[in-house]
Amino acid sequence: MMRRNREPRELTDAPAVPALSRRSMAVLYATAPFAMGYVDIFMLLMPLYAASIGLSATEIGLLVGARSALGLFLSIHAGTLMDRFGARRVTIVLSAGAVALFPLYPLLPWFPALLVLQLLTGCLISLAWSGGQTLIALIGQGDADYIGRYTVFGRIGTTLGPVIVGAAWDFGGPWPAYLCGSVWGAILIVALLFTPDPPPVAGEAPAAPPPRFRARDLLPRLGDYTRTFAMMAIPAIAISIAVLFVRNTTGGIQSSVYVLYLHRIGLAGTAIGILLGAVEVAGAFGNLVSGHTIRRLHPQWTLVAATAAAIAIVTVTPLFGGIFVLLLFAQVLRGALQGMVQPVLFSIQSKSVGRDRQGAVVGLRQTMNRLASIIVPPLVGAAADRWGIDDSFLIVGGGLLAVCMLLGLAVRYAPRLEL
Repeated sequence: MMRRNREPRELTDAPAVPALSRRSMAVLYATAPFAMGYVDIFMLLMPLYAASIGLSATEIGLLVGARSALGLFLSIHAGTLMDRFGARRVTIVLSAGAVALFPLYPLLPWFPALLVLQLLTGCLISLAWSGGQTLIALIGQGDADYIGRYTVFGRIGTTLGPVIVGAAWDFGGPWPAYLCGSVWGAILIVALLFTPDPPPVAGEAPAAPPPRFRARDLLPRLGDYTRTFAMMAIPAIAISIAVLFVRNTTGGIQSSVYVLYLHRIGLAGTAIGILLGAVEVAGAFGNLVSGHTIRRLHPQWTLVAATAAAIAIVTVTPLFGGIFVLLLFAQVLRGALQGMVQPVLFSIQSKSVGRDRQGAVVGLRQTMNRLASIIVPPLVGAAADRWGIDDSFLIVGGGLLAVCMLLGLAVRYAPRLEL
């Protein structure tokens, strides 16, 4: 029994995902824009507020970076708490904490206080988004169609949230903006309260009631971390985590040398913004077709091939000669590929572990996400300083494509997982 829970399910063993009611899915999808959009709202407000109170660029940089610090170490702990006490309950508590902290920002216009707030609020918001991912994995039972649609709704929040809060800032400054952020979080909590419970799985015993919460449960446990990292011994988990790390390098390239390259060739800020936004829009379409595509193709091979293609597109950026139409087409194609990959990654990881480990695997994924965001940009920047911006695309991209070849060898000997 233990082996069955830990091993990826084969093609013939995968149970059909039950059809969920429209009301249940509507409520679940309603949480997506508010959970995912909360992150972008938070990222927008801090630089605006810090600049308005006269903080230096170094202090602003420290404040912006602080939002990810605790999440790197606590994502796995939060994930195991979701498995132990219920993803919805834990996510509501995390969201309520962020709602309570948001109005404190205008009251504490000093760098040390803001640094503490950034550490706490950034962690809570990030972990709440992890809770949303855990809920869709549990309720949708790892189905790529459900995950893809959930991600599309999340992108609505990342698009509208900053616009709404930015308008509140223009209207009245910090107070309306941060209060608007609290309202955004309160709507998330209301949606979570109406979110349905995960449906039962055929052949599995009903889930046991959650244990009684104790204060010591707030402290991370070494055993939770070792068991979570031990999931890397499952081939599907190890491959998907490696693909996730490599996939995220394109974001690190885009946020560093890609923007520098576009600026150097004389593109205006508006044109650069269009290119960056094109990835997000195309990614939404990739999310939608992910489930249909993956049922016709080998999931793990699709992950590696689509990721390698996206990296190759970034690698040849200097060869487009600065022609905007070619750059735009490349961004749209890359966004679609990466958007298609994202639900497949989530689905593979969800179906590779039991229902009692869904939060933990999301925590592992989020930990690796943050690690990539910390490591990749400095490495790409160092390559640009050493070999120049144009050559850095080819050098970094070539190295990443070599990694994709190694991942292809791993897929060759890994069991196929049905999605």
